[in-house]
Amino acid sequence: MNNQWRFGAEELKYLQQVIDSGYGSSTEGSMNNQFERIFAEKVGAKYAITFNSGTSTLHAALEAAGVNYGDEVITTPLTVISNLSVILAQNAVPVFADIDEKTFNIDPEEIAKKITPRTKAIMPVSLYGLSCDLDAIMALGKKHNIAVINDAAEAHMAEFNHTPIAKLADITSYSTENSKHLTTGDGGIVVTDNEEYAIQMRKFGSLGYAAMKSGDGRIRLNKDIFQNPNYKRHDAFGYNYRMPEVAAALGLAQAEKLDHFIDLRIKIANLYNDVIRSCDYLIPQFTPKGYKNTYWTFTLSFENKDVSWTDFRKKFMELGGDGIYSAWALLYHETLVTSGAFKKRCPPLYDKLHYPIQGLCPVAEKLQPKLMQFTTNHGSVALAEPIADALAKTIQYYK
Repeated sequence: MNNQWRFGAEELKYLQQVIDSGYGSSTEGSMNNQFERIFAEKVGAKYAITFNSGTSTLHAALEAAGVNYGDEVITTPLTVISNLSVILAQNAVPVFADIDEKTFNIDPEEIAKKITPRTKAIMPVSLYGLSCDLDAIMALGKKHNIAVINDAAEAHMAEFNHTPIAKLADITSYSTENSKHLTTGDGGIVVTDNEEYAIQMRKFGSLGYAAMKSGDGRIRLNKDIFQNPNYKRHDAFGYNYRMPEVAAALGLAQAEKLDHFIDLRIKIANLYNDVIRSCDYLIPQFTPKGYKNTYWTFTLSFENKDVSWTDFRKKFMELGGDGIYSAWALLYHETLVTSGAFKKRCPPLYDKLHYPIQGLCPVAEKLQPKLMQFTTNHGSVALAEPIADALAKTIQYYK
């Protein structure tokens, strides 16, 4: 897909500012700070911290929540591998809770069944642009004193019960990878209203520098201190997960246009909705009343028993479609897990850990092979209209 429409004069202006300043690192420059401030304001949070990916944001969130060796983290099996990877990186135990058949999101009742004294965090995913059931999940978190980390990589500006999702979870994580509503090419940003969480996450993403603050990632502001041989730089453990200033420049410009990008995706999703309205075998992700779905993709369940998933996709492309994306394999179906390769991360903890192929999350197992994702990442409604038309033609072909 050609995404040149995403970048323009605004991005070039901020990139030039970074180049002219000579400060290419977030440890000295201010572009990250500006991006963080406007993004936090847009999503309704007090603090925002930029990272180099939506994976490192989740890693930092787990660290801030105190997830350590042997702790359990409950998440959905229907998500990208990042959610599993960061749990393993903390030497914690992934616990999978089944999903709701209509919303495709993790089911709070299934989460409740999986909570044990070892549960340290719940990591739901607001999938495809639709918020998970945050009221029920936050109630579980408060009841059991468990942190809730909402992975909203695909749900920029989504709302739950008319409330921005960033106002509800303890920590909310976003991706700014190229396909997302807002992009820095690659990157991520995490938000919270908890100042201690903000400080911990910023330190974790910047080598544990003592100078890190909840709202400022710069560490070289006072050279008399920084260049003193007695200065002790690090008071916490951390990785180098910082976002470069040039990426933050893109993010700042993109954040200023975020409302436009969100509105455009919703309009494109409505095109698809109109096309499938009379088709009884294409069942879209259900958006409950009061939710705002911001449609990273327009996703539906393919329920035609007479036509194969692959044949439908092939005909769609023949008729002018741009392809249909499948859902990821369930996390416990990925070769990393089925082969046991994940156990190398920490043999004493994982050697006896086993996930059954069938029956662990029956709804997810049933639904995953049926899911179809249609692109909403287009520069205008007009550019998306031929794709919606191809879908209409495909439905007509199989009547």
